[in-house]
Amino acid sequence: MILLSKILFFTSHHGFYTLILLFIFFGLLSYLTKKAWFLIPIIPLAIVNGFGGQFLNAWFLNTYGVESTAVITSDVETNSTFNDMYIHDYEAIVKKQDGKYISTFFSTTTAAIYPIENTIRIPQTEQTFPVKYIPGYEKNIVILYNRSDEGKAALKYSKLAPVNSARIKYEADKTNREFIEEYISALEDYVDSYEDENSRLKIEELKKELKQLK
Repeated sequence: MILLSKILFFTSHHGFYTLILLFIFFGLLSYLTKKAWFLIPIIPLAIVNGFGGQFLNAWFLNTYGVESTAVITSDVETNSTFNDMYIHDYEAIVKKQDGKYISTFFSTTTAAIYPIENTIRIPQTEQTFPVKYIPGYEKNIVILYNRSDEGKAALKYSKLAPVNSARIKYEADKTNREFIEEYISALEDYVDSYEDENSRLKIEELKKELKQLK
């Protein structure tokens, strides 16, 4: 597991050097076997690693790693961009199982984040957040963003967004059955995830209003 973690850390954080190693490995195979088709996988593997290396690393660490915490100690904006956003280089310290810390690094484009999504969300500097790693190679971490305080707040906000949208429609026209039903549905979805007595009372109130419209 430690060796695999080291390999995934290297390939996900050093795409250019990984490409060079692929050329050397498959080039040597092609030379020794006298078969040119060994050169074919080089570019596809390099592309797959470039776009999905950090996702594979995130899945591996979340599946087989142990949980701990980390703190970002440095956040430096670079001149490079990705999706029209500046790439940041990060340094962090990771708490090992013996309570001591080890330094690590990653960037916007190499960070392993779980759950795997089409968004890059990294905790703020100086805030403790949960991670997973393979004991023995703690510098390779996956950020458990949704379990961080920042991630929990973002998740709660995303649940509240449809509630607020439905509330605005309802307040504009409290006799509209469709708006009342949408508001009830949004509130029920919210209280399934977060206990909120006021929301439960509002659901009962809305259901009574809905019956009165019949």
